[in-house]
Amino acid sequence: MPKNKEELEAEDLELTRQRAPLLQRVAASKKGMVATAHFRATEAAQTILAKGGNAIDAAVSAALALGVCEPAASGLGGQTMALFYNSETSKTIAFDGSSRAPHRVPPGELRKKELLRGHKATTVPSTPAVLAYMLNTYGTMKLSEVMKPAIILAEKGFKITELKHALMQRELEHLKAGTGSKFFLNNGRAYKVGAIFKQPVLAETLKGIAREGVEDFYQGEIARDIHDDMVNNDGFIRDDDLAQIPWPIERKPLSCRFRGQRVHTFGEPGAGRTLVQMLNVINKFTPEKCNPDTPQGALLLSEIIRRANLDRQDRPFDPNFYPQVQGKGMLKDEYAELVAKQIKKRLKSGRGDTTHLSVMDCKGNVVSLTQSIERVYGSFAASPKLGFLYNNYMSAFEYKDITHPNYLRPAAVPWASVSPTIVFKGRKPWLAIGSPGSERIAPAILQVLMRLQYQSPYDAVASPRLHCSIKSKVSLEYSRMRDDIPKLLKKYGYTIDPRNPYSFYLGCVQLVMHENKEFIGVADPRRDGSAGGP
Repeated sequence: MPKNKEELEAEDLELTRQRAPLLQRVAASKKGMVATAHFRATEAAQTILAKGGNAIDAAVSAALALGVCEPAASGLGGQTMALFYNSETSKTIAFDGSSRAPHRVPPGELRKKELLRGHKATTVPSTPAVLAYMLNTYGTMKLSEVMKPAIILAEKGFKITELKHALMQRELEHLKAGTGSKFFLNNGRAYKVGAIFKQPVLAETLKGIAREGVEDFYQGEIARDIHDDMVNNDGFIRDDDLAQIPWPIERKPLSCRFRGQRVHTFGEPGAGRTLVQMLNVINKFTPEKCNPDTPQGALLLSEIIRRANLDRQDRPFDPNFYPQVQGKGMLKDEYAELVAKQIKKRLKSGRGDTTHLSVMDCKGNVVSLTQSIERVYGSFAASPKLGFLYNNYMSAFEYKDITHPNYLRPAAVPWASVSPTIVFKGRKPWLAIGSPGSERIAPAILQVLMRLQYQSPYDAVASPRLHCSIKSKVSLEYSRMRDDIPKLLKKYGYTIDPRNPYSFYLGCVQLVMHENKEFIGVADPRRDGSAGGP
């Protein structure tokens, strides 16, 4: 008897499960820990730590590997931001790896819709420069050594997971239209789950960087290929843009106290200010009132997220000018007190693909690193000679307000939502955490930090999440939450955006922790990540 549609779908799902890897979401070790959004990148970092490399060595290796096995989220054509705790100096450093608008951008003549896809959507990539700078300045191993896992992954390939297949299928139309289609589609179709995905052209590009150094990307043969590709496809980047290598700027992180712990996070142009404001406001409420598993707690959390994101949009700052700003209102405790009072009054009134990795080594060094090509599959454009996708960060600029620090002009830096974070207990780093997810990044980190006060590390990461936009739309993992939560949110004027369980949309937290002389790692079950020690 022929099988019906339901039986065929059930069989296909079972085959998918059989082909999917068994991922180690939680791990423990005495010698260090890493958690990334893809298990192959975790393996790369584990290998480096086992060879005696430090947290920087492992983080750079994992970041390069993520660019291979998560090409929809990051890669050589993107930008990288990171937080680093140096155990030798007991100092925490923020690496501002902002990409830059090309010099040939005509200010005031372009519109955001023109720059979502294609070669014109691309800023000068910073990822190669940032990773090389981190390694050369604070690492212990050679670039060629830490690049080996990424090169092997590109050459020999890896299995396509259900998530990778779904992303290819979802973006199929744009992938077909872009010059990256030859690399990321199989004869015009999405790769099937379980298929081996190889990237030989990217492997050769990586080998060139390993052999010649990162300068080849900006001033050598790779730079010439990028220049020619941009000229041939009406992009803005030229060899003189690349020649001014976008080395990262070392900045002082932002900090605040939360439930007796010291939180260090990434300032402008990232979204650390948003996280700090949310934590400061949460501090004005008792833990019981902030429980996100209750209707009142979810309501309070939604309002805090909405207000913090609204404040950041209304108060942009150039990071080079920011130290001169008097008051820094968003970060002050007095401002948090004011916001908390306003929220209490409002609630009484009845109204109502980026990637991340975290690493700790046995010497006490810590890295929290977030990198991206902006939207899923970035610009959908790639050079036929190089094999990686260009970012589409040109869509992340301000296009109307000429006074805005992120207004699109030559050499400007785009808005960013990254918040790589390190939390201290006393003077020692306790936790490294971060997430992808655009404006959902800071709220995802916030909710995990809140839950860690009373839940295990894995439960804190895996528990259901929500996000509230500045227009009061609450996205939540609907079926995993109490049904009276959306009812109360609607009563207070919020619109509900139901999301699937373990939603890709609501971030992917990678967490490593050092507690009781043991390292613990958690990889968010919302993507293909894993955790592991050497």
